Amino acid sequence: MRRITLTSIADLDSLPFDEVIDVRSPSEYAEDHIPGAVNLPSLSDDERAQVGTIYVQQSRFLARRLGAALVARNAAHYLETYLADKPANYRPLVYCWRGGQRSASIALILGQIGWQVGVIEGGWKSWRRQVQAALYDTPFPAPVVVLDGNTGTAKTAILHKVAALGGQVIDLEGLARHRGSLFGLAPGDRQPAQKGFESALALAAARLDPKRPVLVEAESNRIGDLRIPPSLWKAMQAAPRIEIDAPLAARADWLVRAYADVTADTAELRARIDALAPYQPRETIDTWRALADAGDFAALASGLMQEHYDPRYARTQLRQGRAPQTVLRAEALDDAAQQELAQTIAALLD
Repeated sequence: MRRITLTSIADLDSLPFDEVIDVRSPSEYAEDHIPGAVNLPSLSDDERAQVGTIYVQQSRFLARRLGAALVARNAAHYLETYLADKPANYRPLVYCWRGGQRSASIALILGQIGWQVGVIEGGWKSWRRQVQAALYDTPFPAPVVVLDGNTGTAKTAILHKVAALGGQVIDLEGLARHRGSLFGLAPGDRQPAQKGFESALALAAARLDPKRPVLVEAESNRIGDLRIPPSLWKAMQAAPRIEIDAPLAARADWLVRAYADVTADTAELRARIDALAPYQPRETIDTWRALADAGDFAALASGLMQEHYDPRYARTQLRQGRAPQTVLRAEALDDAAQQELAQTIAALLD
């Protein structure tokens, strides 16, 4: 068993291991984990609680004995299932909460098979310290350019097209699993926890070329329920902006296509309109409900933008007191128009 010390987030890509295994409980893993790590819990949430109760109420010895039996049983299950087809030269990197007994126990069993096992010194806590240092304590590692434009200007789609052309981008809404407005959460989906979002963002930032600009989409300092960490938010506030300007009809047409999953669910669409009731007069909400019921989604999108999203977007912090560096006018936002915009933006980033 080899002890591995993470000196930076970038270390993760250069370590000589085939896979990262998180042996913490499912609830710990759900809140945050090293991106790409697979969860093979040494103890389930219930088992961990059971061992902890015995530790506090009875004795350390009894708790450790039960814990050892449960860990061994769980390890045997993984060896017969997930790990059953791993080759003789398999190299797993294991971690738990702070690099203690849970990771050491699993690593010992896997090492006895002959696999070259590593254990992250300090466990998840050491990873979390690196994430906090990267996103809270040090400047963002690459120059930032912000892609701006009112709701419906296909910014996320264009961002992906810039990436396909070789541009350096970070898709913040993709990492946050949110499309940036009340209508942005895909039906049935949920956002990651703040710590999980930060882990994904920190790894994306560590993989940037610091000599090249990175394009990010304009946001407020929150994406849904998640906060943009200080190092990136400060960089975004100071960054030059490229703004896409498109007519309302083109934007409405794009929104109808982009949010087809929401408009296809009548109850979901009604619930999201109703959530705007605290911010709009009753007559406006009633009009939007009627348009939704009639299936006139283009008119609904136009109304939402004109009366709700555009006025709010005009007041975002990134727009206060600073004009965009470049404004790109687009009469349409179909795939061809998006591709042309992406090519222009990619050239501006060079």
